[in-house]
This record gives sequence, C-alpha cells and structure tokens, in this order.
Amino acid sequence: MTKLKYAFIDAYVIAQRNIIRIKRVPEILVFVLISPIMFVLLFAYVFGSAIDIPGGSYREFLIGGIFAQTVVFGATFTGAGLAEDMQKGIINRFRSLPMSPSAVVMGRTASDVIYNSLTLIIMALTGLLVGWRIRSSFWDAVLGFGLLLLFAYAFSWMMALVGLVVPSVEVVNNASFVVIFPLTFIANTFVPSEGLPGPLRTFAEWNPISALTQAVRELFGNIPAGTPPPEVWPLQNPVLYSFVWIVIIIAIFAPLSIARYQRVTAKS
Repeated sequence: MTKLKYAFIDAYVIAQRNIIRIKRVPEILVFVLISPIMFVLLFAYVFGSAIDIPGGSYREFLIGGIFAQTVVFGATFTGAGLAEDMQKGIINRFRSLPMSPSAVVMGRTASDVIYNSLTLIIMALTGLLVGWRIRSSFWDAVLGFGLLLLFAYAFSWMMALVGLVVPSVEVVNNASFVVIFPLTFIANTFVPSEGLPGPLRTFAEWNPISALTQAVRELFGNIPAGTPPPEVWPLQNPVLYSFVWIVIIIAIFAPLSIARYQRVTAKS
C-alpha cells in the first residue's frame, strides 16, 4: 500500500512538471487548440451544406464526431512527449531519482487530460458559435464530457507504449496518424454509418469511436426526434460499449507501458 501511495505522489509531481510546460512553451497549446477550431469551422461551413441529416442539424450531428476525433488525436501527445523525453535524456535523469518506476508514465497520461480538457472547452465554445447546443440535462452533459476524457485517458496509455517503442517524435506522429486517421474516419463521426458500403459499414458500427460518438450525441441530446434506432448492439448501448473499451484498453496497455518503461530504463 505504501509503494502504491508513493507511486501516485511521484506521478502527481511528474504531471505537474508536464503541465508547467504549458506556461513555458505556450506555442504547444496554441497549435493544440487551433486544430479542433479549424475542423469545426471547415466541416460546419464547407461540408455542412452537402450533408443532410433527416430531421436534424448537421452541425449538431458534427460536434459529437469532432469531440471524439479530437480527444483521440490529443492522446498522441502522450507518446510524443515520452519519445521526446527519451531523445533528450530526461528519462535518464528521472531514473537517477528515488521515484517509482511507473510514475513517469502515469504522470504523463494524467497530465494530458488537462490538454484534452482545454481542447474540449475551446471546441464547445466554437460549436456554440456555429449553432451547436446541448439539449439534454446538466448531468447528462457532464457524463458526456467525462466519457470523452476517460476515453482519451485510456487511449493515451496506448500512445504511451508507442512512444516508448519507436525511436523519435516524428515516428510517433506518423505511426499514430496511420492508425488514428482511418479509425476516426471509418466511423459515424462525420457521416451516418448507414451510408457506408457493406464491409466499411460493419467496421464503423463496431468501431469504438462510433460508439463514443453515438454516446456523446445521445448524452448531449443531439439525436433528432424520429431517428430510427441503431440496428447493432454497440450503437444501441454506446455508453456501456465505450466504457467496456476504456477498461479493456487500460487493462492491456497500462501494464505493457509500465513494463516497457522499466525495460527501457534498465538498459540505459
């Protein structure tokens, strides 16, 4: 119990260290926040007129997908941050300190929740400007934002493993893009999955990003009245399906990331 307590204390210190970087390198935060604003404006005004959502507004349909895509892409900062620390030798400095071996990875994943929280705030404000509204209860909305942050936190453990395996920040970014880009686009993020051809539709319907998007739309009250219910279980129970994936991802990648970090520091 004492070891676990000190691990959390050490992780808190590492998280503080990563958050302080926001003040010292504000350019990172600026570019993090510009990207989701561009996506909201681009899809709302450029593609919005070409996509019809029966009985509803495409802009309200869009925001849930943008939220899901952005928090998943935001999780890549965990991998890039760890890869950068490896390149600069900062991990070796941590290794020389009397701290828990798991603290660095735990602190990195925890601090990136702050980045995603700030991103969601900016995106929500941008969404309000283009016509998006929360049409559900206060607590449903809180659950929606909480689910997004939990999913991003889980995904950051996956990116942490990538950051500890690949040799550089550039490779992390390229590898993450190759995986995340199709995962977020072959989904119901920007267009209804019903319009996709057979195999792609099946993939989209069982894609955890689709479930997260569907859950957020339901919790924010952005499903138009009279919309036919989904035909597959993940989209019929999107909140539960999203939580299942959150647990699976953390259960698999948190131990793998910590074990990989311990192997890497042992070799240094």
